[in-house]
Amino acid sequence: MRGKRLVSLTVAGLGLLALAVTPAAAAPSNSLDAINNVSNVLLAAALPITILVEAALFYTVWKFRKSDEPKPTKENRRLEITWTVATAVVLLFVGLAAYGGLAAPGVTTTGDTVNDTMAQEDPVVVDVIAYQWGWRFEYPVGNETVTVNSTEQTLQNFTVNSQLVLPDDSTVVLRLHSEDVLHAVHVPALGLKQDVMPSRVNVMQTTLDDAERDQPYVLYCAEFCGAAHSQMLGSVKVVSDSEYKQFLAENGATNTTANASA
Repeated sequence: MRGKRLVSLTVAGLGLLALAVTPAAAAPSNSLDAINNVSNVLLAAALPITILVEAALFYTVWKFRKSDEPKPTKENRRLEITWTVATAVVLLFVGLAAYGGLAAPGVTTTGDTVNDTMAQEDPVVVDVIAYQWGWRFEYPVGNETVTVNSTEQTLQNFTVNSQLVLPDDSTVVLRLHSEDVLHAVHVPALGLKQDVMPSRVNVMQTTLDDAERDQPYVLYCAEFCGAAHSQMLGSVKVVSDSEYKQFLAENGATNTTANASA
């Protein structure tokens, strides 16, 4: 019986070790990459703490399993100070790691972040308009604006009513508008989420590094916005730069080489 338990524990341990050393696939955007990095750091910190606490627990239970007359513990100030300081250090580490991830431009985007990007780069800018219950996308191209309305399609066994097309290997700025009530853009596979408010323009920024081309990513509204909230589905399709220019031309752009951030 003891041998079977040992084998089971060994197999479980090897499985966890294999998961730990298996290299993760490259994130499709720098937003998701920043989020994954924070998650990995916190997991690396949590695992040894969990093992230490559980080991102390099992040791205590085993050692005192036959105590017929247990005695109360005595005050140990050194031990109390030690675990208080250790807890403070752990919380400080977690806070710094989380702040580093949240401060990344692809995770927390502000107007200043976008202004800096506009000044230093030539990002692709898209206006995302939310309404009950769908999405509309407007692509500023030079002095023109290409508008793409609802295009119903089937995606992963359900129907979406619109598709956002973006070029690969590019920095993207999304300006978010609402025509009626509060909505929220959420693209989990790209690490993107932001509220969309009426009478206010919020922004999101990300860089598409290793996104899969022609593999639609699910986009949905993450804020309850009325009776048909669950049907407010869309998708994000990443294409090559030439395909992106072709897409703009097919939807009415006369000069696809113009600065898309204008």
